[in-house]
Amino acid sequence: MIRIQRAAERYPGGDPAAGIETRHALSFGPYYDPDNLRFGALLAVNEERLAPGSGFDEHPHSHTEIVTWVVEGELTHHDSTGHTTVVRRGDLQHLGSAAGVRHVERNDGAVPLTFIQMWLAPLEPGGEPTYEVVRDLGDGYALPAAGATLHVHRPRAGSRLALPPADFTYVHVVRGEVSLGDEELAPGDAARLTDTGELALTATADAELLIWEMRDWRKAPG
Repeated sequence: MIRIQRAAERYPGGDPAAGIETRHALSFGPYYDPDNLRFGALLAVNEERLAPGSGFDEHPHSHTEIVTWVVEGELTHHDSTGHTTVVRRGDLQHLGSAAGVRHVERNDGAVPLTFIQMWLAPLEPGGEPTYEVVRDLGDGYALPAAGATLHVHRPRAGSRLALPPADFTYVHVVRGEVSLGDEELAPGDAARLTDTGELALTATADAELLIWEMRDWRKAPG
């Protein structure tokens, strides 16, 4: 099964008056849709835009793997385990909140900040918080705690890209345009694939894609 979600179909959120604009792909906060609660391990896929000087004050998380991809600008991160980091375009940040952690996310730069933040459900709760920033990701980032792998691809116009034949595959278009079957996907659009087997997409313009490969958490490991 393939489900396409257009950028304009995301739920609006954030606090525009405070310089925070958010678009949610899945149910989040007051935006509740019982048919759109999670996809595979993904609990949230939020497009965040922060004006200079704005951000999220200290707040808690637990039992969630939080992966952030910076699209433009610089994200300043502080957390209760002592990490202070500036995450830049093309960097990946992973915060494993485990049994509990608090953090702050801000745009302390002089230009607007855009990032994609993805929350995943861990296979097992609890444990100690973990944190890392990957500056040169390459093709993939394995997240065994959630039974998932994030692939970052930048196909050139006209090239073909095979999608992983996973239980669940999530494709988010960051930049450019791609075609998947009869569907044309533009920035902010996403495709959710469930048990589709071998499929491929074609870049109709130079593109940047975030692709989650996820196993079904309800199945026995193997």
